[in-house]
Amino acid sequence: MREVFHQSLEDVQGRLVEIAELVAIAIDKATRAFSSSDVALAEEVIEADAIIDEKAIALDELAIEILARQQPVARDLRIVVSALRISASLERMGDIAEHIAQLTRMRFPERAIPKGLKSTFIKMGQLDVAVARKLTELLRTEDKALADEIRNDDDQLDDLHVSVFEKVLSDTWQGEASATVDATLASRYHERFADHAVSVAKKVVYLSTGDWTIETDSIDIITATPTPAS
Repeated sequence: MREVFHQSLEDVQGRLVEIAELVAIAIDKATRAFSSSDVALAEEVIEADAIIDEKAIALDELAIEILARQQPVARDLRIVVSALRISASLERMGDIAEHIAQLTRMRFPERAIPKGLKSTFIKMGQLDVAVARKLTELLRTEDKALADEIRNDDDQLDDLHVSVFEKVLSDTWQGEASATVDATLASRYHERFADHAVSVAKKVVYLSTGDWTIETDSIDIITATPTPAS
């Protein structure tokens, strides 16, 4: 019975990695479509989001079944509860990739990236793709060094997000209302994608240590009395 139980826990981890891989593919396609106005690629992202949703739901059902039948405790319980929360964040990341793709489709055949911001959004897209790939590897290996890298990438995205707002609010901005809306929405999507990745990274660190105590500017765990998860 215990062997079956631990196989189920391994299945949970494997499914999380699988969903993260699909999210990484989605954000890669979405950002490439956004930068090149490739509506066909955008459509692929939009259609594939349903698969991410389905796999997230299936994972949640498996986790709930484990909770009901096995009544896990200690680390095993942390694995199952964390999986439910991580699944929700990954599903949301897939939705954000879809939103970026929808912006591309909505503005086609025009470019979705407003004039003067292309290099900024290309950089934001590259960072989001890097974050997604690191997150997949983090879920696979629980290597906490990757969690720090994700946090650092998120800081860069935050800075770029601020720069977009400074641009569209400046006196020199000449974009039309639609361009302003596109810029602010797209920037927010890119920034929120990484925020969700950081949230998942924190949960993975908790999963491996049982400690929610996080330093202000680092995901490195500090030696303190573990704080119960709320």
